[in-house]
Amino acid sequence: MAHGQSEPLTAQDSDPNVMGWMQGFPPPPDKLITQPDSVYFSFPKLRWSVCHLREFLPTEEIGRGLDAPVPLDYPEPHDFADLRQQIDALTFTPQNRDAEMTWEESLHANYTDGILILHRGRVVYERYFGCLEETGQHAIMSMTKSITGLLAEIMVVEGALDETALVREIIPEIGDSAFATATVRQVMDMTTGVKYSEDYSDPTADIWRYAAAASPLPKPEGYEGPDGYWEYLRQVGPEGAHGDAFHYKTINSDMLGWIISRVSGKSVTDLASERLWRPMGAEQSAYQTVDGKGVPFAGGGISAGLRDLGRLGQLMLNMGELNGVRVFPAEVVKNIRAGGDRSKFGDRFPTIGAGSYTSQWWVFHNDHGAYAARGVHGQTIYVDPTAEMVLVRLASFPQAQNGLIDPTSLPAYQAVAEFLMSQD
Repeated sequence: MAHGQSEPLTAQDSDPNVMGWMQGFPPPPDKLITQPDSVYFSFPKLRWSVCHLREFLPTEEIGRGLDAPVPLDYPEPHDFADLRQQIDALTFTPQNRDAEMTWEESLHANYTDGILILHRGRVVYERYFGCLEETGQHAIMSMTKSITGLLAEIMVVEGALDETALVREIIPEIGDSAFATATVRQVMDMTTGVKYSEDYSDPTADIWRYAAAASPLPKPEGYEGPDGYWEYLRQVGPEGAHGDAFHYKTINSDMLGWIISRVSGKSVTDLASERLWRPMGAEQSAYQTVDGKGVPFAGGGISAGLRDLGRLGQLMLNMGELNGVRVFPAEVVKNIRAGGDRSKFGDRFPTIGAGSYTSQWWVFHNDHGAYAARGVHGQTIYVDPTAEMVLVRLASFPQAQNGLIDPTSLPAYQAVAEFLMSQD
């Protein structure tokens, strides 16, 4: 919340350009956002920081290579403008509400920083707000998990990674960690029985101890905890049985990052560059934060350009092909689209309903067969195979939980999908 108000500032009032964050040479002291002061990720400073993570934390590059980017396809300018006007005016009814909302109103309600929609491979809508410009990069939070999971699924399908192997068979130094007896597939689908709490509103949650271990800054005097992501994973205790149920826990993603790095002999950043960013003709390199030992944050550290995330979504929609190039086997996407075991998904995500989770992707099992990469504060790549639509939204919603955003997002996506299908 901002300035002690019961409600946060609106998207328009909290726009970082309106707030004046980091403007001037030098900026006034009350407009500085600095590290190591962790409030740089509190609202409303968050709305500036999501586009500037590389100024707070060290990163590794996910290189796009030296070839020219493969341009995206756009309609003629007058048709593009007309489509924007039509989409902005679309109406829908949010979940659990009676009053309708327009598409454009939903963008502001969800503190959108960037939005891109492709239909049949052509960009039909693109807008930027707040801190994000077309040349900029935005933190994608837990959408990073879906990239890690995609790389793992590629390796499984290609035979490089055995999904039935136990973690300790690949990473012997995992020792007595609860991860040791989990299978690779259980890590990929987050059905491990490991102890880890990820309630961002709880200052004693494990997420904060994990963050302290991962911090690349010098550890404070007297610190006796683990140093780095992988050292933390070695001391994780058990909670429940492996394979029983889906539990959304970021440490699975970093365990998976360790596994695919060990098997491939490459960092997750190099893998993402070689298997995704370069072959898909990205126009910008992406960047991934690292811990104090240089290990990339496989569970949430990537910042990337809006259009390149659209390319990634289109690659998924096209079953592993893009620009006439087979980037990875179609079976990879087929496996993800099929989803995980729905009986294990539970009821902790009511806005999604009877969904599932597999290879670090969320599968909705709705009438359109949609699936998505998702990250806190409103990040998503939403793929709708029936509508042949890819939608990417980058945002800086005041609170982390996407369950607060879904009621005005998921019906909006459906409205756009139906509109695009009506254009045939």
